[in-house]
Amino acid sequence: MSTMQESSKQHLIMSDHEHYMARALQLAERGLFTTCPNPRVGCVIVNNGNVVGEGWHQRAGEGHAEVNALLAAGQYAAGADCYVTLEPCSHFGRTPPCADSLIKAGVKRVYVAMADPNPIVAGTGIEKLKQAGMEVVTGVLEAQAQKLNPGFIMRMQAKRPFVRSKLAMSLDGRTAMASGESQWITGAAARIDVHKLRARSSAIITGIGTVLSDNPSLTVRPEGADWYPKQGKVRQPLRVVVDSQLRTPKDAGLFATDSKVVIATTLHQPSIDIDAEVLTLPAIDKQVDLSALMTHLAGLGMNEVMVEAGPVLNGALLSAGLIDEMVIYMAPKLMGNTANGLFNLPAIQTMAQNIDLQISDIRAVGDDWRITAQPQ
Repeated sequence: MSTMQESSKQHLIMSDHEHYMARALQLAERGLFTTCPNPRVGCVIVNNGNVVGEGWHQRAGEGHAEVNALLAAGQYAAGADCYVTLEPCSHFGRTPPCADSLIKAGVKRVYVAMADPNPIVAGTGIEKLKQAGMEVVTGVLEAQAQKLNPGFIMRMQAKRPFVRSKLAMSLDGRTAMASGESQWITGAAARIDVHKLRARSSAIITGIGTVLSDNPSLTVRPEGADWYPKQGKVRQPLRVVVDSQLRTPKDAGLFATDSKVVIATTLHQPSIDIDAEVLTLPAIDKQVDLSALMTHLAGLGMNEVMVEAGPVLNGALLSAGLIDEMVIYMAPKLMGNTANGLFNLPAIQTMAQNIDLQISDIRAVGDDWRITAQPQ
């Protein structure tokens, strides 16, 4: 066989591996709204070129993707290839180790998209499979697998959640009138799209200014949406209000639902007559230490956090290096130069102090445009 033929054959083989891993990633995405605090994981088992089992992790505390796929494959798992989007776990948690299940089932080869960033696993699952005599291949569609779990990776590696700020603005970059009026800048399609971002988030953070001016509920309302699982109760994210001086009114719209609210403040032993957990955090310039807040949320198992706030809180988070991604909905309208901007950044005085953004996606959502960008 010529070198060119060998190269072509190898390309076809790798394309097959990518095909099966792509399917595993599709399965993993089915857990987009339900697996927190666990990662989203999918698994495909292939025997002699035939898919004999598929599975994905559906909810924390329930079977992992590999176990569900093995159950579907049954006896056909013996001698098969397993494609899994995250390194199989090697420890006893709420469920037994998936690496042990693969070994017991007699799987021959395991293809892994990405290593598990969890220090409890961190390569030990792969090593256990190798010691059992399995062939293990890593890095198949690794970038795609990482993109599916930015929050879990961030929490494991940086000990804080992945922070995504949702912003809505006019074509001239304004978010609210000088009076505070802001409803509605964007159209119905964009507002429905926001609920998908909320649904994948472990928590939603807002500021006291937004609570007082807009009185939001910050709940997930996927009625009629084709992207939300039809079965089961809608999982509501934790709502967090950054309220340094504890001004949240007890009749705020946040309390109209039974999902939990946390008020992050700097006051010690506060006396407050509201249905919320009060979290006292250190102060920086009399304001809540936002890094301490993120550390606390990571300790609660929060993977992805969504910010729905005004320019003051968004500016403070950006200045602290705590925004990982911005999702900006831009409406085809002008609001004038007296209206508020996206970020309050008084420290920026020169062009050299500008914050550069990497735009990763731009697309139309109804009559508006959605821009996804990452601070550099």
